[in-house]
Amino acid sequence: MNIPEPLELLIEELSKLPTIGKKTAQRLALYLLRSDQAYVDKLTEALLNIKIKLVACERCYNISLDSLCDICKSPKRDHKLICVVEDINDIIAIERTNEFNGHYHVLGGVLSPLAGKDADSIRLKELIDRIRNSDVTEVLLALNPDTEGETTSLYIAKLLKEFPLRISRIARGLPVGGNLEFADEATIGRAVLNRIEL
Repeated sequence: MNIPEPLELLIEELSKLPTIGKKTAQRLALYLLRSDQAYVDKLTEALLNIKIKLVACERCYNISLDSLCDICKSPKRDHKLICVVEDINDIIAIERTNEFNGHYHVLGGVLSPLAGKDADSIRLKELIDRIRNSDVTEVLLALNPDTEGETTSLYIAKLLKEFPLRISRIARGLPVGGNLEFADEATIGRAVLNRIEL
């Protein structure tokens, strides 16, 4: 079947989204085609608004409606604690736990020489400047436990040695409800190394 050009263009654009293949993009496009105009108008407005109304927080680089995000503006947050994350998705995941009460710093990536990401490609200079010009006492490194995340964490820890602050990282190991039998050796090893006293 020859797909009309407007539908083909929509399928092509939708398939560029993460985790969306051609078949899923086609199903989504056909769903939108069958949807009523009010829904499509709302979706269009929502898409436009994220590009028009949202900006990066000038302090932590989280998403925000203003120059400072709600977390940076909140007097209830511990401004002496900064959690360093790779991406905004990580802030959302950590905030869902309701266990962290500090501020954040979004690097916008991790060190990855093969992908062309060096220290100047991510917001390391901004992190150092931020620490130098504040009374931060602890930096929590919450980067993914893959090669790039580990390399970036070690690099940041080395950079921060000159400052009188505590450098920590999130614990790694078995997930809650996880089963030792199905975990890989590296995960079990991390769980043993990061054991806590009861």
